[in-house]
Amino acid sequence: MAIDVDGVRRVVARILDDKLEVWRDGAGRTDDELDEATGRLVPPAPDEELVRDGLGAVMPIGRPAITKPVSGSVAVEPPTTDYQAVLPADAPALRRDDVVRVAGSIRRGGPRDPHLVGRRFRHPVITPSDEPRGSRSCR
Repeated sequence: MAIDVDGVRRVVARILDDKLEVWRDGAGRTDDELDEATGRLVPPAPDEELVRDGLGAVMPIGRPAITKPVSGSVAVEPPTTDYQAVLPADAPALRRDDVVRVAGSIRRGGPRDPHLVGRRFRHPVITPSDEPRGSRSCR
């Protein structure tokens, strides 16, 4: 007998009310040029590509998360932000240094946190052995 999970899908879909973009710099920092006057690495323009534009959620850590704990713990390292990104299961897997941008919200009454609109979060460096398959947390 198969388990019917349609109800769970509907509940989860209701929390995915933020418009999120995932940006990727395919060459990473290897194509950046050193500005000798400032000492900073300057990326060529355009440097990033949009790999996903769709619904998701950015919410404070501690709210329901659709990620499996790593090595039996809630977090392996201290978070650098108090937020986590939740993407649908069919979203492409995030890579190290991918950037999640909160582009807006479809939530009635406005975004969960209006200060998040326009904010960008970089996906942390996680070794493959630490990252569970399907992990979608961002810092």
